[in-house]
Amino acid sequence: MPDVGSITSTVVWAGFGLGVIFGFFANKTNFCTMGAISDVVNMGDWGRMRAWLMAIGIAILGTNILAYTGAINLTKTIYTGQNFTWLAYIVGGLCFGVGMTLASGCGNKTLVRVGGGNLKAVVVFMYMGYAAFVTLKGIFAVFRVNVLQAPAVTMQLPTHQTLPHLLQGSIGMELATLQIALAVIISVALIAFAVLNKSFWENKDNFIAGLVIGGVVVAGWYITGKIGWAENPDTLEEMAFGTNSKLLESMSFIAPTAYTLELWSYWTDTSTVVTWGIAIVFGVGIGSFLYAVATKSFRWEHFISAQDMFRHIIGAVLMGFGGVTAMGCTIGQGITGFSTLSLGSILATISIVVGATATMKYEYMRMMREAG
Repeated sequence: MPDVGSITSTVVWAGFGLGVIFGFFANKTNFCTMGAISDVVNMGDWGRMRAWLMAIGIAILGTNILAYTGAINLTKTIYTGQNFTWLAYIVGGLCFGVGMTLASGCGNKTLVRVGGGNLKAVVVFMYMGYAAFVTLKGIFAVFRVNVLQAPAVTMQLPTHQTLPHLLQGSIGMELATLQIALAVIISVALIAFAVLNKSFWENKDNFIAGLVIGGVVVAGWYITGKIGWAENPDTLEEMAFGTNSKLLESMSFIAPTAYTLELWSYWTDTSTVVTWGIAIVFGVGIGSFLYAVATKSFRWEHFISAQDMFRHIIGAVLMGFGGVTAMGCTIGQGITGFSTLSLGSILATISIVVGATATMKYEYMRMMREAG
């Protein structure tokens, strides 16, 4: 009989530890997915984008090696089910992309900035978390479920929505072999694109960011999928202990932010407990804070105007709604979900990039008109 309490505690504390590592190095290397897109769109600089792509490549390779060796089962995640809610991926992704541009950063960057003393990020965190909560369980959930995830716009796939499962029938290769082959091809291509570039090495932080962030995602899958995976003594069904979904999870920030606010709101309710996702949220903030204090870069920052505050609040709400609707953010879908080779994760990530790019171009044109 598994010791459920011990397993859960191990998973939660491990999540906190990985969160600290993530926050520390995200602050140190200035890792920011919104910034990566902005660098490419506005300056043609691919440094941080290559770091993001490298992280995706490392996450894909490590995650699928774990799956190939039987350490984890990637069909037991929220990303790989047979319900392909394409409209939710697109709309949610677009909203998140617009939102993170208006809010000056995605979910993980918000937590990193909170740890660094940014009061604007605190406001974004609260509004993003509340919007995510009402999208999960409140008034926004009505629109999400009844419109964006309605049966009429949901494709019921004959198999799991990962590329290996979808391609197996046409290729005729054993699933496990096809999975590891695709993972190697895609990950090597992404990593090579990142590192086989002279300008990429001009800033070593980009390499460190890609290596650490990608590695943390792989470690997260191992912790929830191997250490935390056990038989429930009450139902005799296998599940992931310590996670909100009871499925395998790794790094993600939008829904966990909502669960964090729920925990604070219902602190005396014994049914609300610290989970893997909540521990990560705390860990990232504390990790960023530790780096800021150690390097004496901690400083208070605030809004410069009411318009600036309004812009960030709108962005935060769009991120909360979009992140839950798309089932992840630039990390939750853009690295963690992507590492499962899920078609939905790929679609959501592309939608996020499109939404952010369109907003940045619009903002640039608006500035040019005002300047003229």
